[in-house]
Amino acid sequence: MSGPGVFARLVGQEPVAAELARAASRPRSMTHAWLFTGPPGSGRSVAARAFAAALQCEREDRRGCGECPRCRQVLGGSHPDLTLVATETTFLQVREARELALASQARPTVGPWRVILVEDADRLTEKAADALLKALEEPPPRTVWLLCAPSWEDLIVTIRSRCRHVQLRTPPVDAVVRLLQSDGVDPPLAHYAARAAQSHIGIARRLATDESERARRRELTSMPLRLTGLGEALAAAAEVEETSKESSGTQSEEDATRRRRELLVQLGADPDARTQPPSVRAHLRQLEEDGKRRARRRQHDALDAALGTLASVYRDALVLSTGAEVEPVNATELEQVRQLTRTLPPEWLLQALDTIGLARQRLEANGTPLLVLEAMMIGLVLPGAGPGQQVRRRERTAR
Repeated sequence: MSGPGVFARLVGQEPVAAELARAASRPRSMTHAWLFTGPPGSGRSVAARAFAAALQCEREDRRGCGECPRCRQVLGGSHPDLTLVATETTFLQVREARELALASQARPTVGPWRVILVEDADRLTEKAADALLKALEEPPPRTVWLLCAPSWEDLIVTIRSRCRHVQLRTPPVDAVVRLLQSDGVDPPLAHYAARAAQSHIGIARRLATDESERARRRELTSMPLRLTGLGEALAAAAEVEETSKESSGTQSEEDATRRRRELLVQLGADPDARTQPPSVRAHLRQLEEDGKRRARRRQHDALDAALGTLASVYRDALVLSTGAEVEPVNATELEQVRQLTRTLPPEWLLQALDTIGLARQRLEANGTPLLVLEAMMIGLVLPGAGPGQQVRRRERTAR
């Protein structure tokens, strides 16, 4: 891990930690809009929160100490001068963008800065992004915007041009292994989880601590060799959809229960009452609608992670078939990878990766999950599994 205090939370991001620590120690030359980019699991939002804590830190000699009340409040999301947008919905709409623009005009009340942190700025619709332009271009002197997105290109150019870019990298596997071991994970399991997660810290933690997650992953890695016909493809699609619902469903239920109770307490209602007054029921209906949107986003994220795992098997087979000296993602499933290599030539392995990539794009564009998965699985059926299948695959590869 890198750097002291809050910046020790950044895994394998030493240059970024040093850059942010320097910026936090020089408030007079502060840039008022920052864009944090990096691949999934690189720690974009972790870096942004650490920077926000350093900006609000009480210690002038060590910005971002991680110990003072302000640092702890920011890291916990409860600092009064921090507006945190950690959306789990598919898009950020104009109404939400206008609310953020309005919040950015307020003077800080406790700390030295008013910080607006948007963890998923890539989900801004074009109109919502336009609604932020004025606030980003001419912020009050004590307001700092922190935006997070997977890549520089995920935001419109007028937003990008107003931001200082901080690019994170995929953490090295060894850095993720050390992090998991510091959490008490045994070394062999830590190495397996870090490699299988492709250095995605959140996925690595789940694989290291949850046997059911490891079991789901084993099912996914064995799937390519089970796609022997149309029936098997449709069954596999239904299995992946159902598994993604199960993976995200428990968390959604727990989250909904917690949010409902917190809302009732805030409204001064009895959380344990069987019925609520009409005014409270209106708030509960809105909470339920928001919960449905969050659940859909969680399922989408679970599906995308599943397709990433599936793609890693074809990737390993392609690497093996070309003789490249690259460490496999699925080191514990090498026999399955070898068998897939013997079954599919390199050009078909490439076609399989394209098929999975297209499915991920369709899911991101709000395609119906089951239909997208069925089309993908049919495209991944092994050659010779059915009449005309091999011919169709050759024709598609040729195109």
